[in-house]
Amino acid sequence: MGETGIVMYGAEWCGDCRRAKSWLTRNDVPFTYVDVEHDDEARDRAIGIAGRKNIPVVVLPNGDFLVEPTDTQLAAAITA
Repeated sequence: MGETGIVMYGAEWCGDCRRAKSWLTRNDVPFTYVDVEHDDEARDRAIGIAGRKNIPVVVLPNGDFLVEPTDTQLAAAITA
């Protein structure tokens, strides 16, 4: 993909996306936000990564990813 940091695929109407985005921001975790609602290519990329249409999809620098993660799952993945 070319990105070196955390990338979050989401949409503004999605409550889980807003929560994950807020958690990352509150915890000073740098990330790139990609809005899948208005970008068909990004939506297809997120589906390809996750293997399903659920969002948010949070891609970690090592290539691992989380789909619809809880705050606890985000914390564990980022501090691991």
